[in-house]
Amino acid sequence: MAPTIEQVRIDKWLWAARFFKTRQLAIDAINAGRVYVNAERVKPAKMVKCDDEITVRKPPYEWRIVVRELSEKRGSAEMAQKLYIETAESLIARDALRAELKEQPPPVFAGRPTKRDRRVLDRFMTRQGGDDAS
Repeated sequence: MAPTIEQVRIDKWLWAARFFKTRQLAIDAINAGRVYVNAERVKPAKMVKCDDEITVRKPPYEWRIVVRELSEKRGSAEMAQKLYIETAESLIARDALRAELKEQPPPVFAGRPTKRDRRVLDRFMTRQGGDDAS
């Protein structure tokens, strides 16, 4: 019989639950203050256990989840979804934000400016600064 895990590091758990693609990305998010356990800011070595509430912010979205199972190994997406349950408030907030973002118009600039656009912009900027030679 395999021994059951009672606690696991938060960075390993977030990686195993597929919130982040690598452990280093999870560590970076934790150090940036985007992960809270039981409403407290944590460090990557913080040990989590079942029934802990975790808040993960990956702009523009935020997840509030409750830990149901622990794992140190990354498995399939189906297994990762069994590791936690998202709160009802979190689901509603994310759906509302998704709908709001979908209603916004597309960005004004479709991509990188062309050479002609860049020249026009340079001319405009030099005129604004008073350095116009003409």
